Amino acid sequence: MDVELKARDAVIAAFGSDGDLVGRVNAVFDGAPARATPPYVVVGECQGSDWGAKELAGRELRLSVSLHDVGEATGRLAQMMARVDPVLQGLSHLGDGWRVVSARLLRSRLTRQPRGQAGWQAAIDYRLRVVRE
Repeated sequence: MDVELKARDAVIAAFGSDGDLVGRVNAVFDGAPARATPPYVVVGECQGSDWGAKELAGRELRLSVSLHDVGEATGRLAQMMARVDPVLQGLSHLGDGWRVVSARLLRSRLTRQPRGQAGWQAAIDYRLRVVRE
């Protein structure tokens, strides 16, 4: 379905227009980059399932966002993480008649990069429920 692509495009655009987040990262990527210099944001996998009703087309989307930083401490990463929820809560329309009904945090994980690599990674999963108007 194309609504998953529209959701990813809308999220990438929303992150890119958030001045506070953009001021803290080098880039916002659509999928994992081949090469990138942290700090950066990756809008990852988006899974969709039916969430409609008799006369209402709807989709439930599960969207993954990851934040990457090279710092030894988690301070900058925490500031980046703090911007994700306000940006996703601010989504209202995805285009082509799709409207965001809700955006809810499902889970988040904070992990240290593997041995030999500096930095931290945060993975944040959201559920977006959307309907076609």
